[in-house]
Amino acid sequence: MNRPRLLCRLAIGLALLAGLVTAGMAAPLRLMVAGLDKQIYLPALLAERLGYFAAQGLQVELLSESSGVHAEDQLLTGAVQGVVGFYDHTIALQAKGKFVQAVVQLGQAPGEALLVGAAQAEGLASLAALEGRTLGVTGLGASTQWLTQYLAAQQRIGPAALHFVAVGSGESFATALRQGRIDAGTTSEPTATRLLRSGQARLLADLRTPAATRQLLGGPYPGACLYVSSRWAAAHADELQRVVNALVQALRYIASHGAEQIADQLPAELLQTDRASYVAALQAGKAMFTPDGRMPTGGPETVLRVMQATQRSLQGRVIDLDRTTTDAFVRSAR
Repeated sequence: MNRPRLLCRLAIGLALLAGLVTAGMAAPLRLMVAGLDKQIYLPALLAERLGYFAAQGLQVELLSESSGVHAEDQLLTGAVQGVVGFYDHTIALQAKGKFVQAVVQLGQAPGEALLVGAAQAEGLASLAALEGRTLGVTGLGASTQWLTQYLAAQQRIGPAALHFVAVGSGESFATALRQGRIDAGTTSEPTATRLLRSGQARLLADLRTPAATRQLLGGPYPGACLYVSSRWAAAHADELQRVVNALVQALRYIASHGAEQIADQLPAELLQTDRASYVAALQAGKAMFTPDGRMPTGGPETVLRVMQATQRSLQGRVIDLDRTTTDAFVRSAR
């Protein structure tokens, strides 16, 4: 082969190799968020809006799924690299022999509220009246169902006496409550505040702040987090560290700014329904976010106790809580 032709082929080969490397670098990191419109997952949205992911050299694609149990499925199938959802899923998955780990804790309370529809308020004045009722949750097998079951169990009401319906979140939840398709249900902000302020619902149980959560659950119940498969974390430690860096920066932003300032950073379509309720809910509920991404002391133990009280799949099983969460990435965040 003559020299010009050899050089030409070499140049083509190098160009193809460069193209493959560039394509690999450009491939986005896909994170499934269990509802981008929910305030409990605000840090993920803020990290994107404020450019924190980009500043870490990351191309992150945030996908949205209304239920945490459905987001969990996306991770297990390999469709996404991580889930911004509830910590309790790491425990439920370990019981099934699947190991995932929370790498940054966004919430130190569930940020959820159990609401009663206005038409049913008179006959549903307490948790003890939940027996035989139709209850709305984001999805069957979701954290909202587990929490509702536990609150009912404290009144000696077993799962068989409750009828759960998956109604999603946001406006779909509100519509189900207004139309009387559910008697009560568990939902997050800003939906809860919007329904309460409009008189369409009454508060039955409040899990929106750490203090209220301790009163009802007997300890801290860490909610929103980023969890990934343990195998993926081990193979992508540098990339994961940069994701955690961005989310910790978002948590610091929330801690150091007022609700109005935070709302100014969000998409207009997220606030157009009722900005006033969104801001009011955020101002009242900012305490649900961790200031630094660390798991609250005693949190995993509370979650396991709550889940074992109602989940047959966890009863009698030994769960290694150390394998469900790590603060290693948060401690190295910058």
